[in-house]
Amino acid sequence: MERSPGDGSSPSPADQPSAPSDPPDQPPAAHTKRDLSSGNQPAGPGAAGEALALLTSFGRRLLVLVPVYLAGAVGLSVGFVLFGLALYLGWRRVRDEKERSLRAARQLLDDEERLTAKTLYMSHRELPAWVSFPDVEKAEWLNKIVAQVWPFLGQYMEKLLTETVAPAVRGSNPHLQTFTFTRVELGEKPLRILGVKVHPGQSKEQILLDLNISYVGDVQIDVEVKKYFCKAGVKGMQLHGVLRVILEPLIGNLPIVGAVSMFFIRRPTLDINWTGMTNLLDIPGLSSLSDTMIMDSIAAFLVLPNRLLVPLVPDLQDVAQLRSPLPRGIIRIHLLAARGLGSKDKYVKGLIEGKSDPYALVRVGTQTFCSRVINEDLNPQWGETYEVGQLRSGNCVKWGRQGSLRFAVYFWVGEWRASDMLLITTHSPFSPSHCPLPTPSRMKLDVGKVLQAGVLDNWFPLQGGQGQVHLRLEWLSLLPSAEKLEQVLQWNRGVSSRPEPPSAAILVVYLDRAQDLPLKKGNKEPNPMVQLSIQDMTQESKAVYSNNCPVWEEAFRFFLQDPRSQELDVQVKDDSRALTLGALTLPLGRLLTAPELTLDQWFQLSSSGPNSRLYMKLVMRILYLDSSEVHFPTVPGTPGAWDPDSESSQAGSSVDAPPRPCHTTPDSHFGTENVLRIHVLEAQDLIAKDRFLGGLVKGKSDPYVKLKLAGRSFRSRVVREDLNPRWNEVFEVIVTSIPGQELDIEVFDKDLDKDDFLGRSKVSLTAVLNTGFLDEWLTLEDVPSGRLHLRLERLTPRPTAAELEEVLQVNSLIQTQKSAELAAALLSIYLERAEDLPLRKGTKPPSPYATLTVGDTSHKTKTVSQTSAPVWDESASFLIRKPNTESLELQVRGEGTGALGSLSLPLSELLVTDQLCLDRWFTLNNGQGQVLLRAQLGILVSQHSGVEAHSHSYSHSSSSLSEEPELWGGLPHITSSAPELRQRLTHGDSPVEAPAGPLGQVKLTVWYYSEERKLVSIVHSCRALRQNGRDPPDPYVSLLLLPDKNRGTKRKTSQKKRTLNPEFSERFEWELPLDEALRRKLDVSVKSNSSFMSRERELLGKVQLDLAEIDLSQGAAQWYDLMDDKDKGSS
Repeated sequence: MERSPGDGSSPSPADQPSAPSDPPDQPPAAHTKRDLSSGNQPAGPGAAGEALALLTSFGRRLLVLVPVYLAGAVGLSVGFVLFGLALYLGWRRVRDEKERSLRAARQLLDDEERLTAKTLYMSHRELPAWVSFPDVEKAEWLNKIVAQVWPFLGQYMEKLLTETVAPAVRGSNPHLQTFTFTRVELGEKPLRILGVKVHPGQSKEQILLDLNISYVGDVQIDVEVKKYFCKAGVKGMQLHGVLRVILEPLIGNLPIVGAVSMFFIRRPTLDINWTGMTNLLDIPGLSSLSDTMIMDSIAAFLVLPNRLLVPLVPDLQDVAQLRSPLPRGIIRIHLLAARGLGSKDKYVKGLIEGKSDPYALVRVGTQTFCSRVINEDLNPQWGETYEVGQLRSGNCVKWGRQGSLRFAVYFWVGEWRASDMLLITTHSPFSPSHCPLPTPSRMKLDVGKVLQAGVLDNWFPLQGGQGQVHLRLEWLSLLPSAEKLEQVLQWNRGVSSRPEPPSAAILVVYLDRAQDLPLKKGNKEPNPMVQLSIQDMTQESKAVYSNNCPVWEEAFRFFLQDPRSQELDVQVKDDSRALTLGALTLPLGRLLTAPELTLDQWFQLSSSGPNSRLYMKLVMRILYLDSSEVHFPTVPGTPGAWDPDSESSQAGSSVDAPPRPCHTTPDSHFGTENVLRIHVLEAQDLIAKDRFLGGLVKGKSDPYVKLKLAGRSFRSRVVREDLNPRWNEVFEVIVTSIPGQELDIEVFDKDLDKDDFLGRSKVSLTAVLNTGFLDEWLTLEDVPSGRLHLRLERLTPRPTAAELEEVLQVNSLIQTQKSAELAAALLSIYLERAEDLPLRKGTKPPSPYATLTVGDTSHKTKTVSQTSAPVWDESASFLIRKPNTESLELQVRGEGTGALGSLSLPLSELLVTDQLCLDRWFTLNNGQGQVLLRAQLGILVSQHSGVEAHSHSYSHSSSSLSEEPELWGGLPHITSSAPELRQRLTHGDSPVEAPAGPLGQVKLTVWYYSEERKLVSIVHSCRALRQNGRDPPDPYVSLLLLPDKNRGTKRKTSQKKRTLNPEFSERFEWELPLDEALRRKLDVSVKSNSSFMSRERELLGKVQLDLAEIDLSQGAAQWYDLMDDKDKGSS
């Protein structure tokens, strides 16, 4: 293979002149190697030495017959012997070629000047870089320094491998506990620098060097795993390439240079001579595979865009930014179509010519993209888009081979297979020697032309075959402000691209360090690593072992479709991924208002220690296509897609696709649903169905209630042996305004076999839908006696979030332990259509349907047959308990083809919008395509719970406190206005709080629920608790209703681990009359477990509340200062 002068590779042995013969007094190199490998001592003079050599030769030839004998002994065919012989011969051939190459390369480096002068007639491509290029200097003085330092570098490498690497390998796997380095020698042949090029005048803050390096060494490194008698190693290596060295930043203190960055501009060439068990890697097929895998490992950290950074001064700022600088720009590649391709499919031994199944490989630097396969088409249309960040290789950017855009089209015979793709990704797809089928057509384009033109839109001829390919390439500038973000988003909405929608911004996250992460069990140091996620894209950092203050200094890059609605999710975990050490969710909208779209600060971690935090630098840049040829659409949402059939070659040419709707068009009934809240309170005078002793003894009943409405059924709990049961349960159902709806009610007695009937009743919803409230005793029908107490309330959704906190607070107060959590909002979804869904098997359209899910409730749409742009026109409604934390999950799937895309919409995004509504196109995350839907949220405000923004009085039900006026005495009646109640409800959450006491505070809600005749206490949280030892406590809250100290009145929360600010949000109840509750005291103690094996509890603080001094009608959350056991009281 030919090499350009800039490759830095030595000429191949085939191109070199014959090596000069060995001196007469020295044996040839080949014989010397053979004698050393045999491990025999030199034979003595005379016949004894000749006899020993003859016996040794005979023994070796005799060993060749051993496989033949073994094959016959076990009854194998001669084919196994022939296969083994062919394998050996191939291995021997590869080994001999490597040895010849090593000898020729060493000979060249040993006498470079004489051979260069002798071969001046050779072409320029065979000469060293310092001969071909006048700006490349021959730094022989530098080679003399390297040669002097080389033995000491070998000592350092031996110490590093034996004292650092070997223990790490032994600890990584129990099978490698006997792993050791038996020999580490860098040899006598040092690394040589064939040429040095300095780039002057590029930047005053850095020094830029290009080193043309060549290493043809006699390195020998042997390893052994004694447990398995396994030996392996390396004996001889070649490495050639251009290494760029950047000295930056330059500082005013010694050592003047702050850090050294090194990377290969392109992949170096590598050749390794293996020994021991690794000799198997020289088998034909495995040889190229192993070399490629090793080169991939080298490229992962030392080939652009990756680089090795060595800081030279302590506390160097922006280490991660030096290691991964911001891109110079983004290249957006639109692979549109091809035409006139050659036919590669043949039938009937070539008599019948078919077509081809083409796909394309696009490669820029180390990034490779593969298009989908178009079956049997010589004029394929792909319509795919890829985005590549063009990195800076220093401030000096050379637009040569290292910055070229490589494009290749492969034509496969028959159906495309996954194994073909594996072969392409494993071997270089641009080398015909690695292609198992005919040489592909390809083209190469200098990306410098894209930078100069801004937009290139043309048909490019393919080399090595027939046909043309239609490419549109755009250079996107990086803007440090959000002024043109809306213009970019507007343009992207009109661009139809696959497999991913076009990006509007790029985010670079520089992960620096963490501080005070929580310890693992047993006070062990964690091994923290970080997972950063944006939608379905997740990247991970390295793990830092045994450190709760880790330093990563890594950089991560994300492309963003819409930074206004996306979030960065950060999870700090132990390297086992099972233990979460902290979490952080950062809306990217914060960067849009930050100076230069940059945040450089500490971030507090949640679900972690009190002082756990993470230091990151986040840099966002808007991707802007600055070209006068491109005209942005004037109507929002109007697409401007490119026509793959267009023959235009003008830069920036585009053809607008037919307009698509910008918003949904639901029918007039969408969003008009209400929620009916059904309170099943109690029953009286039920008939007794239990009989004993053959009916001689009359018992009672075990009643429960069944409700049916709007196609849904509900069932209450069973109350044992009670003819006047109290349920106090709440059920909710979504209802429409359709007339004639009825609520069916049946009461049954629970039995072991068949449940007995206790009566039924029906309630027309007309009255409750018109008036909004109904509270009645219903007479049970078809039974001699019995009546049921029901309360029905219509909740109309309101498109405002102003009263959400009040609704959540009241729901927590009226919530019972027997009922499900009450809904705070109603979510209405109208799913209209989708577009640009991925095709099935490359060409066939899918049969898509969608699944909408909120929590454990799902709705499946109809299936639209064989289309990538289905129209569903379906709506669904969901009850939402906690709008701040729940989300809508949408899955688009194909009938029989699996997932086509997904969407996750946090409902918190609706809470910040006008009218709590989003109506637009949404891009699918896990695939390609978009969906048009309307998401509308309505807050459910109960007009009969005191939370009414436009009401001036609070009306309670007939079973409220008015039934027991003598019990409340002088306590104020619950008739306070909505603004007053709102002030009380939000008082406990006011940001203006008194400072916590020395022992901390506990947040409680104490309330008497008259409908159930229960005292209710909600333990919300604690803050600023006392830390007595080295580790934070494991707090929990214990409640005791004095003067009783028995277990019947004791309640206890769950325990929170290692925190001074625990969150509980747990509810507790005591059944007792109001007059008795007013005579009680609530003793609240915050405790911590002393140790795992001890039953002792450490008291962190307590408070004692006299319930007679508290207004139990308010139900307001309040902070209470914790006191010592000797100083109890409320505050």
